[in-house]
Amino acid sequence: MNKIPLLKAMKHDQWVKPFLKRYKWTLVLAISLGIITFICAGGLMFTAGFLISKSATMPFNILLVYVPIVLTRAFGIFRPVTNYFERLASHNWVFKMTSAFRKKLYDSLEQDAVFFNSKYRIGDILGLLSEDVAHIQNLYLRTIFPMLVAFGLYAIIVIAMGILSPLMGLLMLVLFGLIIIAIPVWSVLVNGARQQLEKQYTNTLYADLTDNIMGITDWELAGRSDEYLTHHRHSEKHLLASQQAKKKFEHLRDFVLQVMILLVVISLVIWGASYFGGHWGGSANWIAAFVLCVFPLDEVLSSLPTAAQQTNVYTDSLNRLNKLPQPAKEETKPVELAAPYTIKAENLQYRYPGTEKLILRGLDLEIKPGEKLAILGRSGAGKSTFASLIRGDRQPTAGKITLNGVATDEFGDGIAKYIGVVHQSPYLFNTTVLNNVRLGNEDATEDQVWSVLERVGLAAMVKSLPKGLDTMVGEAGLRFSGGERHRLSLARILLKDAPIVLLDEPTVGLDPITEQQVITTFMDQLKDKTLIWITHHLQGIEMMDQVVFIEDGQIAMQGSPAELQATNKHYRMLKQADEGN
Repeated sequence: MNKIPLLKAMKHDQWVKPFLKRYKWTLVLAISLGIITFICAGGLMFTAGFLISKSATMPFNILLVYVPIVLTRAFGIFRPVTNYFERLASHNWVFKMTSAFRKKLYDSLEQDAVFFNSKYRIGDILGLLSEDVAHIQNLYLRTIFPMLVAFGLYAIIVIAMGILSPLMGLLMLVLFGLIIIAIPVWSVLVNGARQQLEKQYTNTLYADLTDNIMGITDWELAGRSDEYLTHHRHSEKHLLASQQAKKKFEHLRDFVLQVMILLVVISLVIWGASYFGGHWGGSANWIAAFVLCVFPLDEVLSSLPTAAQQTNVYTDSLNRLNKLPQPAKEETKPVELAAPYTIKAENLQYRYPGTEKLILRGLDLEIKPGEKLAILGRSGAGKSTFASLIRGDRQPTAGKITLNGVATDEFGDGIAKYIGVVHQSPYLFNTTVLNNVRLGNEDATEDQVWSVLERVGLAAMVKSLPKGLDTMVGEAGLRFSGGERHRLSLARILLKDAPIVLLDEPTVGLDPITEQQVITTFMDQLKDKTLIWITHHLQGIEMMDQVVFIEDGQIAMQGSPAELQATNKHYRMLKQADEGN
């Protein structure tokens, strides 16, 4: 049993077992209802079998079959009723569990969100956020629940038959043990490796296809498109061979399972004829009753090998989830500050976990209330890291960065009250324009939304849409241009009315004309706020009060645009290069 991957994975599991304990009584209720459902199904077939067989002998009095008639009706009613409540309880349990599960997953990923893209490929991220959650949900619904119900029925059958006949109880112990335990374990051990290989091929195809499609132009320019197609077909061939081998085994396994169920039926026929024929009379009635009550069990028994085999797929997801960091348990207390707001970095140092290189090395900077600050530097100089420290997304390795004397990492989600962010790729959700803008303030009225749209120059455009504010923006807001998405993001910030706004390279990817329009809009609408602008070039830099160049984690140049233009040769060279002179 130690070779079963799921059992090994669950020894130190922090993602499945905790939820089993948290909602254990709901789980017990669901499993109990599942067992009762199959007892009612078996009871219905038992009494129906007896009733049909007894009625065929044409009893001289209806009272001889009155009790079986009542029991048939009772079991016939209780079976769908208990089945309905079992589904209600089990799915309610799973939905409650997955709701808490997803929250835990997102809290875990949030801790490392800034560095997440550098650690995982796109295919892995999609698998982690979608496939793994679905796999854990199916682990409960399709494996754990049916297995526990089957074991409950197994115990009841063996005990009940053992009371009637110890020898028959022992035989049922062996036969049902083979069906419920041996065949599923056999399926896991023999077909598990093939299924794991199939998942690896599928994941490789998915990740490679995602990466290669995004770089298809490079393949074509290099004249290697045929090589890519050959590689893809080779991977598909391996996947198909693995699937065919798996299907062949499944056919054999299902045949053996049905043979075992047939042996149970034959055993009951022989035992019934022997046990009831001698001193009960009418043995055919009892044989029919016992044989027919086996058939409803086929519904739960036939799914066990497949359910057990799926654990190999779930194990991969479980292992990947358990490699994620556990969410921080401490809750941050709301921090209340009074205006004006000053950001101060003192001897600020930062290195990413697991690395030796310092990204920021002793950075000192004060951002005064209402100041317009531009932070420039080459890619990798530490600009984005500094921005994440300002937002409190990360804790400094050494030194500190504070807002009115309070470390920014102590605010938690409450930092959004004081610092608004416009990212270089603003995300619009697939809902209405109104809902997207209201992310800045869920309690905002439509008049307030129209007001901020007017301020960012989008009111006329939104009014021209088919349904105005109720127009769906489409997946990722692709119906809007890059400039329009940035303006909608600014509208959120204005609706939030945060006193400090961080612009994290908001004009990347925009053409020069649109870029200048977006910069002008930002500067006009944010003139009464503290503005921190992370950028990689100098267009519009004259609008700022102070410019800071970060080089190799330190401030290499600092001053107003006019001062730097007059006194710093390096700044003048950069300005000329940026302007194309």
